Amino acid sequence: MQLRSYHTRRSFLSDFGFGFGTLALTALLERDGLLAAGASSSSGPGGTDLRARSSHFEASARSMIILNQVGGPSQMDLFDPKPELNKRDGEVYSTKFQSLQPGSESNKLMGSAFKFRPHGQCGMEMSELVPHLSSVVDDLCLVRSMFSENNNHPQAMHFINTGQILAGRPTYGAWISYALGSENQNLPAYVALRDPRGYTDGGTTHWSSGWLPAQFAGTEFQSEGSAVLNLHSAVPVSQAGQRNSLRSIAALNRERQRLYPDESDLEARILNYELAARMQIGAEAELDISGETAFTHQAYGLQDPRTENFGRRCLMARRLVEAGVRVVQVMVPCAKKNGPWDHHGKLNQGIKDLCPQVDQPSAALIRDLKQRGLLDSTIVLWTGEFGRLPISQKGDGRDHNQHGFSSILAGGGFKAGHVHGATDEFGYRAVQDRVSCHDLHATILHLFGLDHARLRYLHHGRPETLTDPEVTDAGVVDQLLA
Repeated sequence: MQLRSYHTRRSFLSDFGFGFGTLALTALLERDGLLAAGASSSSGPGGTDLRARSSHFEASARSMIILNQVGGPSQMDLFDPKPELNKRDGEVYSTKFQSLQPGSESNKLMGSAFKFRPHGQCGMEMSELVPHLSSVVDDLCLVRSMFSENNNHPQAMHFINTGQILAGRPTYGAWISYALGSENQNLPAYVALRDPRGYTDGGTTHWSSGWLPAQFAGTEFQSEGSAVLNLHSAVPVSQAGQRNSLRSIAALNRERQRLYPDESDLEARILNYELAARMQIGAEAELDISGETAFTHQAYGLQDPRTENFGRRCLMARRLVEAGVRVVQVMVPCAKKNGPWDHHGKLNQGIKDLCPQVDQPSAALIRDLKQRGLLDSTIVLWTGEFGRLPISQKGDGRDHNQHGFSSILAGGGFKAGHVHGATDEFGYRAVQDRVSCHDLHATILHLFGLDHARLRYLHHGRPETLTDPEVTDAGVVDQLLA
């Protein structure tokens, strides 16, 4: 008779009141023989568990923090000054720009309302909207020549996260955790920190493992209340009762694994069950920012309601990489809209509202990592999925633009105080030293010591990669490297 599972792991734990806060469960599981047999450690990138693995070659980076700016930040208002666009503000341009939504039919150029000036020893020009990021330009690598393959949010977000416009593929964070595992076996390799008020456009697809084994997906941690979901029991359970329950879960897992040996979700369930037991020992201590100094709290803006949300999660991200987590993804605040940078209208007010929420915490993170000696080994990426058009939409907004946008990189082997590439005189199209999303992925993997063409996973009989180099001609951008 076939055994069916009527409970997901989460519902099983919830329904029966299991928590991991009352017992040292690692010792309990080992004593009772309930730990699953771990996969053998790998001699190279790629494995089935979260143990740390060797890279293909010597790496510059050991961890990464992604500051995900969903919605498409306007490059000509933030990072890419365009004097000619400002000069010709209000002029109807003769060549039609590619738009997505109605409202841009007049094809009327719209200059930026915000001033740019050079900053730092490198003289990098930045907008008045980002004074804090402007203060750390000598640590930044600003790529002004990014381009994507689609100008609709879902497809573009899939593209910059997974290298393809279709859903269901692994994100680059999942690829990195699959390749290298975690340096701290009491924490996941990949953690996602979203706004506690909700999800941005794309939801959990931003940290999905796709068809990679499910344990390499990002694990959601909370920035309010208990940081780790399902770590504590809402209902008191005796040690004897909990021990019996653990035996029952282990028996169900073993039977299910016997019936479906190739089901990665089950393997992930067992591995996550074990990880939860280990996280009980010290995970919440790693995530407790109350012990940080008042100076650090102030630097991240935790005393200011505008910056507290993003600042708290940036500080948690620093603590996580310090503790050995491989990849941390921090999502942009989304109190007013699920695509916060998606300013089809009222751009000037919208961007003035959002920039103060993310500018100070982003700069504080980079400065804090540097002061602690972590920036050399930690990549920080600040990017959206595409940019905006140089023409007005409905008079006071900008539509989507896949042909040119800016991304900021820092640390982990990226060249500091460097501006790479350029868009045309209006900021519409990347024209000099163009960098595709595939090139960006290949370069990030390279700094982790990974050859993007050699990092593969067999899926449906095809050796899949993040960059698909035989089709995309992706390559490492050497000019971005220190």
